[in-house]
Amino acid sequence: MLELDKSLPCGDIAREEELDYVDPLRHLKDDSELEGIISADGLTRPSASASELLTALPEQSHSVEDGILKLSFSHQWNSIPRPLSISLVVDASPGCGGLAWPAGQILANYLVQKGPSYIQGKKILELGSGTGLVGLAVGALGDAEVLITDQAPLLPIMQRNVSLNGLQDRVRVAELNWGSPIPSDIPFPDIILAADCVYFEPAFPLLVQTLSDLSNSETEILFCYKKRRKADKRFFTMLKKAFAWKEVKGLEPLLY
Repeated sequence: MLELDKSLPCGDIAREEELDYVDPLRHLKDDSELEGIISADGLTRPSASASELLTALPEQSHSVEDGILKLSFSHQWNSIPRPLSISLVVDASPGCGGLAWPAGQILANYLVQKGPSYIQGKKILELGSGTGLVGLAVGALGDAEVLITDQAPLLPIMQRNVSLNGLQDRVRVAELNWGSPIPSDIPFPDIILAADCVYFEPAFPLLVQTLSDLSNSETEILFCYKKRRKADKRFFTMLKKAFAWKEVKGLEPLLY
């Protein structure tokens, strides 16, 4: 098992994690963190920055009841419930991965809008799943083999959320440590999903290595993240050695 060294310099991440532990749902209450994405009352609003592409969350809303976060995604498809709702247990005790971040909401909504036919019959793997939101949304869409992965401390949260949404037959949970050899029980995916995986700089080369190990020229990778600091540019400099990408409706970038 690979353990990241959290003693390395990483800006304000330690302080952010302290605040997350006190209030795991603070990112859904703080308008400055979610400006243009989702307001405290759960309604989307325009962003001053076109690059944010916050229209990626049309009519998306959330509610919190008994400590369970419920996210609802509007869509046009007749074969799945309207809206499509995902319930999540959130827990900051293992770190920031146990929270529902805006990039995950945007990517989940994008996939819901693409619809059941987009994922039908495909093997789909999510990296750095955290709560499992994106993979769970894909599992709820229909006929796909979905695997949500993260480090060992996040697996109990992910498993609880799979059960909470009744997706045991569609979504599987597995440990996957970036930079380590791919376990034999993890299939080669048709689609790789990653939401907000660019925030801890020492992990950048490990993430690039894992993306390379899991993909070939036929693999589609949807990668959604929030621009935070100059370190993001270093990640994409590393990424250029193995991938090209293009922007798709503000989910930047789509790797191929």
